[in-house]
Amino acid sequence: MLRRRQTKAAEGAVDLTPMIDMTFILLIFFMVSTTFVKDMKLDIDRPGAKTQQVASTKAIRLYIDKAGEVYLDGEPVRVWAIQGRLRDQLRASTGKSVLVVTDEAVPSGRLVEVVDQARLAGAEDVGVATVAEAGEG
Repeated sequence: MLRRRQTKAAEGAVDLTPMIDMTFILLIFFMVSTTFVKDMKLDIDRPGAKTQQVASTKAIRLYIDKAGEVYLDGEPVRVWAIQGRLRDQLRASTGKSVLVVTDEAVPSGRLVEVVDQARLAGAEDVGVATVAEAGEG
């Protein structure tokens, strides 16, 4: 009688391909998902003026009124012209700081536009304050 020889199944063989595939999929997922988190470097705490401390008089002041109009040295200025006018004043002054004096009724979008234009003009330090905190000047 002829008997068939039965072959034994491979013992202890573990296929690592699915584990490696899953590791790469997770790696790609975490790499892609971390790029969606962006730090804006613009922390704005809307001023409350409960306590006041008079700001430095050396800073160039930009005023934003309730209607959203911007003033530099008491003269109205458009948002697109802030950068050029402010750059000229920053070159002439020794300090590179700008203080944006605003009312709490001013929309955040207008405040961000003005702060952004001041930074693009070359201001090293841009502060935001209310009229009570900024004092006269």
